[in-house]
Amino acid sequence: MRRIQPLERLSPADLPQFGGKTLALAKLTRRGYSVPQSLAIACDCYRDYLQATGLGARLTMELGRKDFAQMRWEELWDAALRIRNLFLTTPLPTSLATEISTALDRHFPEQPLVIRSSAPGEDSATCSFAGLHDSFVNIRGRKEQLLAIRKVWASLWSDRALLYRQELGLTVADSSMAVLVQELIVGETSGVAFSVAPDDRRQLIVEAVRGLNQGLVDGSVEPDSWRIDRDSLRTINYRAAHSSHKLVPRNGQVQLVPLTPTEQGPVLSNSDLAVVARQVLALEQDFSSPQDCEWTWRDGQLILLQARPVTTVPADDDRLWYFNLHRSLTNLKQLQQRIETEIMPGMEEIAARFAQVELTNLSDAICEEEVRQRLQQLHYWEETYRRDCIPMAHGIRLFGEFYNDLLQPQDPFEFLELLRGGELRALVRNRRMADLASRWDGGADSSSIAEIDELAAELGLLPDQLGRLLLQLTDQQRPQTALHRDDLESAYRRHFNATEWPQAEEILAIGRASYRLRDDDNISLAQLQREVKRGEMEVRRRCRAGIKPEFGRLLEELTEGKNALRSPSPGGAKAGDRAVRARQLQGQPASAGLATAVARVIRSEQDLADFKRGEILVCDAIDPVMTFIVPLAAGIVERRGGMLIHGAIIAREYGIPCVSGIAGAADIISNGDLLTIDGYLGLVFFPATSGRLASSPQPHQLRKELDDAVRQ
Repeated sequence: MRRIQPLERLSPADLPQFGGKTLALAKLTRRGYSVPQSLAIACDCYRDYLQATGLGARLTMELGRKDFAQMRWEELWDAALRIRNLFLTTPLPTSLATEISTALDRHFPEQPLVIRSSAPGEDSATCSFAGLHDSFVNIRGRKEQLLAIRKVWASLWSDRALLYRQELGLTVADSSMAVLVQELIVGETSGVAFSVAPDDRRQLIVEAVRGLNQGLVDGSVEPDSWRIDRDSLRTINYRAAHSSHKLVPRNGQVQLVPLTPTEQGPVLSNSDLAVVARQVLALEQDFSSPQDCEWTWRDGQLILLQARPVTTVPADDDRLWYFNLHRSLTNLKQLQQRIETEIMPGMEEIAARFAQVELTNLSDAICEEEVRQRLQQLHYWEETYRRDCIPMAHGIRLFGEFYNDLLQPQDPFEFLELLRGGELRALVRNRRMADLASRWDGGADSSSIAEIDELAAELGLLPDQLGRLLLQLTDQQRPQTALHRDDLESAYRRHFNATEWPQAEEILAIGRASYRLRDDDNISLAQLQREVKRGEMEVRRRCRAGIKPEFGRLLEELTEGKNALRSPSPGGAKAGDRAVRARQLQGQPASAGLATAVARVIRSEQDLADFKRGEILVCDAIDPVMTFIVPLAAGIVERRGGMLIHGAIIAREYGIPCVSGIAGAADIISNGDLLTIDGYLGLVFFPATSGRLASSPQPHQLRKELDDAVRQ
C-alpha cells in the first residue's frame, strides 16, 4: 500500500495507518458530502522519521525525566516544549522529504494548505479529544509545509496530549501520527455544529464566525451561537457575538482584520442556519452517533472540514482547567488589562483595609466575623487568581512557540532571555532590602528600626529574624543583565518585514508582560494572605486563652483553606527511610550554572531566617513572598518543576543555578548535605568526597569535581 493517499482510495481497514479524522472525511467523501481536496500521509512516515533520525530514543529520555503523576502544569509545558523543539530542529531524511514533496506537487501544485493531525486513536466514538493535537492553516511553500508536518507529529506529545497519555496509550513505541493535508478553503463564514447539546438532548447547537474557522477554535473571535430544536429546527435561543474582527489568510499567515459595514449583524441567514442544522443531523445518522463538525460556506456551498463523535468529559475532570490555560493573543491582552487594572489593585485594596483593623481590640463576636470576612475574600481572590492570573502565564509559552518556530534554536528556552530583565516587584523589593542592609549594622537607629518593622511585617518575619538576614545581605548579588538580549532581539527583528513586525512585536510584548506578571500578581495576593494569617494568629491566641469554642471551628476552616493554590507534595522517599542513598537526582534545568555547597532545607517560613549566604536552598517551592533570600543562595533545588515557576524566574534574574522538578526534594535532601547542582542538565549530585568542597570554586575546578563525582 502506498503511504500517501487521496481520501477516495481509503477504506475503514486503513484506520491504523491514517487515523480517525482522515477516515471520517473519507467516509464523507463516499457519501457525497462536500469536503476539501485532501491527501493523507500514513503513520509509517512518522515511524520512519523517528527511526532514521534517532528521535525515538531522545523522546524516551525526555518522557522518562519524571513520573507524570508528580508533574504540575509548568512541567508539562516544559516537557512538551523540549520535545517540540526536537522536531523543529530535526529535518526530514532526504528520501522521506522527497516522497512527501512529490505527492504534494502532484495534488497541490501551488495552493496554500491546511496541515491537520490524524492520530489512530483520535476521534473515535470512545476517545474523542478535540484540541489535543495541532493544525496549521494557510501554509505556503514546500519548506514550510514539510515543517508543518513535523510540527503536527510533535503535537502527538503536546502538553495537552500528555495529560491523556493513559487514555491514548502514549508510549514512544506504541504511538504514531498520520497527517491530513487539505486545500485551504477560504469561506465567507465558518463554524461548528453539535448534533446534540451537552445539557439537552432535544437541542442542537450551531456557532459561527466570519472568515476562517480558526478564529472560533482558538478563541480570538467570539461566535454567534444558536440553540435549535432537533425536531422542528426552530431556533430556541440566539446569542449575538460582540465581535468586530474576522480571521483571514494574509501574507502566508492568518490575521485578524476588522469587519466591513456589510458584515455586521448575524453571521448566518435563517436559510443557511437550517442547512447547517440538517447537515449535522444527517452526519449523526450516517455515523450512528452524535457528531461535532466543522464547516465553512464558500460561494453558497456548505463544505465540511472535519467531523468527530461528540463525547462528554466529566465536569469534575481537572484536566478541563488545564485546557483553559491556553489562550489566544487577544484574550491575553484582555487578561493583562484586567490583572493590572482590576485584580492586583483589588487584592491590595482589600488587604490594606484589613491591615487597618486592630484585631486585639475587637469583641469576640466581631473578631470572628472579621476573620470570616477575610477568609471569604481570600477564597474569592484565589479563585480569581486561578481563573485569570494563571492563564496569563500562557503568554510566555505563546511567545516561546512563536520564537522557536521562527528561529529554531538548539536551546528551546533561549527565548526566555528576551523576556527577563524587567521590573519585577520581587526584584524591586530585594533592592529595597539591599539598600536597608547597606545602612544596617545591627545598631538601634530609630529610622532603620521603623523601616525594618515595616518590611518584616510585609515579609511575614519577626524584626529580629529580618535583622539577621540583613547582616548577610551586604554586597549581595545583583540581578544580571540579560545575556545577549540585544543580539537576540536584533535577530528576532530581522525575520520580519515592515508589515509583519507589528504583530511580532505584540507577541513579544505579551510574553514580557506575562513573564513579569507571573511573579508580580502573587505579591498582591500575598498581601491578602498575610492579613488572613494575622487573623488566624489572633484566633489561635483566643483559643489558647479558652475563649469561645466557635473559634475552634473557625480555626478548622482556616486550616482547610490554607495553601489552596499549591499542589500537594507527591509521595516519595522520606528522609528516615533512605537506607540506600541516591548518588544522583534527575530534575529539570531551570536556570543555567553550576554550584557546590551545603544544603539548607526550607520547610516553613520559620526556616527562612536561618538561611546562610552560600548555601543551596532546597524546598518544595519558592513562593514569591520568599524570593528575598534567593540572592543569598549558591543554588536552588525545588520539588516543583518548570521554567515558569517563581523560583526559576528569580534564579535566572540573579544568574543562580536552579534545578527543579526533584520529586520529594525536601525529604531526600537533609540540612548540611553537600550537593553539586548542574543547572544546565538538571542534575543534583551527592559528591562522594571525604572533605568539604569549596563553596565557591572556580568553574573549571567545579566541573572537575562534578566529573569525578560522576565517575565514582
